[in-house]
Amino acid sequence: MLRGRRRYNELAGSSIDRLAGISDGIFAVGMTLLVLGLALPVVAIHTESDLWEALKLLGPNLVVYTMSFMTLGIFWVGQGTQMSQLTKSNRNYAWLQLTFLFAVTLVPFSTGLLARFPSFKLALVEYWLNIALLGVTLLASLEYALRADLFEETIKREGARLFRGRILIAQALYGIATALSLVFPTWVSILLIVAIQLNYVLAPRIPILHRF
Repeated sequence: MLRGRRRYNELAGSSIDRLAGISDGIFAVGMTLLVLGLALPVVAIHTESDLWEALKLLGPNLVVYTMSFMTLGIFWVGQGTQMSQLTKSNRNYAWLQLTFLFAVTLVPFSTGLLARFPSFKLALVEYWLNIALLGVTLLASLEYALRADLFEETIKREGARLFRGRILIAQALYGIATALSLVFPTWVSILLIVAIQLNYVLAPRIPILHRF
């Protein structure tokens, strides 16, 4: 029996290489744009001492910049790990990944807002919502890929648990850190988020933390 004509949507989004290419490009641009927030404050500088004082005022911005660079780095590694296990792609998966990349493009704005208003809870919540959107869309991509049989069979059994667990645990920790701003100054939450990120970046061999 002859197979019917294939539809356009059966062919669209099937290139994993193109999806990886646009992902790397958007991450590269997003990580580069972060540094634009490291601008010296508009103050009169006439001496070395004045310059030193101006540079010290960049401290909060530098912390938020470093935090955001790690945020994008962690998600770049996570997305790359997920995509490296794909055997194929399709239109729906491609659009889920593009939605994830949309969240990536928002990080420079979220960073700029938090860097300018680090003591405002609203700025911190907006930043957390950006991280949450990154996590939700990456998890949605994973769950769809599992249902659509886009992974190898071995990855479906073991990798799914590892990928899912890492996303859910990280998002829970980010949420708890942000919620603490209801009780403590926002800087406590920001430093906790940095500490969580350092755990994922450095992957210490501490028994409890290493499982995350």
